[in-house]
Amino acid sequence: MAKHIFITGGVVSSLGKGLTSAAIGALLERHGLTIRMQKFDPYLNVDPGTMNPFQHGEVYVTEDGAETDLDLGHYERFTDSVVTRDSNYTSGGIYETVISRERRGEYLGATIQVIPHITDEIKAAVAKIASDDVDVVITEIGGTVGDIEGEPFLEAIRQFRHNVGRTNVLYVHLTLVPYLKAAGEIKTKPTQHSVGRLMEKGIQPDIIICRTEKPLSKSVREKISLFCNVPLEAVIEELDVQTSIYELPLVFRNQKLDELVLNYLGLQPGSPDIADWQSAVDIIKNPDGVVDVAVVGKYISLQDSYKSIYEALTHGGIANRVKVAIHRVESEDIEKDGPEKVLSGMNALLVPGGFGIRGTRGKIDAIRYARESGLPFFGICLGLQCAVIEFAQNVLAFKRANSLEFDSATPTPVITLMDEQRNVVDMGGTMRLGAYPCSLAADSLAAVAYGAGNVSERHRHRYEFNNAYREAYTNRGFIFSGLSPDGKLVEIIELKDHPWFLAVQFHPEFKSKPLAPHPLFASFVAAALKKRKEE
Repeated sequence: MAKHIFITGGVVSSLGKGLTSAAIGALLERHGLTIRMQKFDPYLNVDPGTMNPFQHGEVYVTEDGAETDLDLGHYERFTDSVVTRDSNYTSGGIYETVISRERRGEYLGATIQVIPHITDEIKAAVAKIASDDVDVVITEIGGTVGDIEGEPFLEAIRQFRHNVGRTNVLYVHLTLVPYLKAAGEIKTKPTQHSVGRLMEKGIQPDIIICRTEKPLSKSVREKISLFCNVPLEAVIEELDVQTSIYELPLVFRNQKLDELVLNYLGLQPGSPDIADWQSAVDIIKNPDGVVDVAVVGKYISLQDSYKSIYEALTHGGIANRVKVAIHRVESEDIEKDGPEKVLSGMNALLVPGGFGIRGTRGKIDAIRYARESGLPFFGICLGLQCAVIEFAQNVLAFKRANSLEFDSATPTPVITLMDEQRNVVDMGGTMRLGAYPCSLAADSLAAVAYGAGNVSERHRHRYEFNNAYREAYTNRGFIFSGLSPDGKLVEIIELKDHPWFLAVQFHPEFKSKPLAPHPLFASFVAAALKKRKEE
């Protein structure tokens, strides 16, 4: 049967449980194991699809169309594990399932309680991805030990070891070991309290990973070992990485965390080859050059709002052996100061997705600047729609052209609501979601970048290009280089006689990895590099 690793966190949130889980998964795969990854989020939303990006960060879309937590992006970037809708559950989703069953009478009149009904549903979700071809399932428990919302999940994973046997389950606890500058000391007490709270729930961690900004001395590790009841070799230091998150598997490998995990689970360690991973990190640390890319968005103030975009740009840099210096630009600053001032000195422009009218004027003005100045431009989702609006207003002379999302009274709705979205009432999980095929025009910029004629990409949108205007655009140099197989939906647009101008309705950033950069991001960064060399 599959082995299980449960990863919890303590002291504070945002310690990096997702990255820690992904890094462990990456190392286990190098030992020849097949892994699956999963996250439980204690909040009561059914999924993060309707949550504010300022609070939650980006929504990561899976191949099968689930709107999930951004940590699932780390799972796919670091490993070969394919995440699905079974890879992310929330308290809201778990409770919704149980209550729906109760309403259908499936519990035969039983009194529904957190134990056993909610905990049984959580355990069933864990077991669901432990298919016969899986060696290890890694499950991250979101939030912090002590959160009231997380209580059922901790109880469920406590029961899980009891159900499947001690040798089949490993508990890993990520905690903070702070450095107090005023005292000049590293403090272990928060970790002791965190582990104590976990043990109150009946869970004794087998491995403690210590997030720290200062190296841990042997005496500090011995103290944690003694008071938290784990062997000294099971106290792992997770020092803040200096250059890139992709250093983390190397950090863990140097401490032989992977071998420790395998020994605990009774699995035979292999001979992991991480030379390709080391090579990618070396490029990040010692690039041949730098390109400056402006990302103009409306959620720029929060790093996680465009997490996959930033990571995909880094991957594009790896493909070209350069560092991508990302300049995060608030679209409203473009509206205030003008694109010429804000974007001066940039080698390329990327406009990502988003919802709502705020900041769209700045995005449109930035795209106009890129189109007129020959600055390489990459539009994603709303970025494509803004490029369509900009062209209509400034080239086709449809001055009031707009999207129906922003102006329901526009006389020239170049972006319109998809037909199947017209009667949708519920907002959660109802967009065009997941992977859809796309046919590429021969010899187009997209086809050359992909090296293929047909591709599949993940979507998350309700609005689309209005085909009533397709001929008007084509007559003025617009290229519809990617279409749905039936030719009805515009997926990719390009601009004739421009060094690199391409926008997509889908989200290519979700399929990019450090060892397999997405072709469009690699091509975009190459265009930025060419632009820099010409200056």
